Amino acid sequence: MQRREFLAVSTAATLGLTAPWLARGAEGGESNRELIEVRMYQFASPQKQQAYEQFLAEAGIAAFNRAGIEPVGVLKLLAKDNPPLRLSADSTDLRLVLPFKNLQAFIDLEDKLADDQAYQQAGKEILNDSQQEPTYTRYESTLLYAFPHFPEVQVPTHSPERVLQMRRYESHNRERARKKVEMFDTGGEIAVFKHCGMNGVFFGEALAGVHLPSLTYMLAFESMEAQKKGWQAFGGDPGWRQLNRDKQYKDTVMQPTIMNLLLRPATGSQI
Repeated sequence: MQRREFLAVSTAATLGLTAPWLARGAEGGESNRELIEVRMYQFASPQKQQAYEQFLAEAGIAAFNRAGIEPVGVLKLLAKDNPPLRLSADSTDLRLVLPFKNLQAFIDLEDKLADDQAYQQAGKEILNDSQQEPTYTRYESTLLYAFPHFPEVQVPTHSPERVLQMRRYESHNRERARKKVEMFDTGGEIAVFKHCGMNGVFFGEALAGVHLPSLTYMLAFESMEAQKKGWQAFGGDPGWRQLNRDKQYKDTVMQPTIMNLLLRPATGSQI
């Protein structure tokens, strides 16, 4: 068995899925629903974070694009944007959003990057760092499956003042998690977002990673002012109020576990 075939089988087994299942649409045809990997890189210092951000801007994002991954999001968490987190300084993490057309594209990415000579040459110091002075300490990854009615990552705005809001909702069991996906996808919550000027980047159910079962979504706003205005409109929207009272969606989210981050695009980010 070849390495890529082995990875395909083992990854599908880990997910409890098969590649053909991920490729099928609701009626059994070809699906256009993307897989979305959200990575969080952790760095020991702001300087190391900045070096990796520069590497991504100069070589990494272009290499992802050559591998068929587009658009690529590179996002930073700033203390001033997130007062509830009570950060004493800007976070030294970087978050990447990587959309894949199918499971095979996800499996093939690292091999494609290894074969990309321009990428390897441009990043030789970053990619061949020493154990004593690693570029990053660790990175975490969550793999999402895009919602049926929001199947692809979108880029609603290129505003230089744009804000990206990432939220994760955890549920206490799989049945309630799937019901929350339904609430967004066919129940009308995404439509309410759009009506209130809150444009989606992605909505995805977690297949693998941490904090399971859960879903994660991202919204894009032209500015921080637009973000605040959007949520104010959402809270008073009649459609949302009716949806929020619908008993079939009761207890779909464990409130204390909600992740809510306001992020800014790093240098070169395509989202």
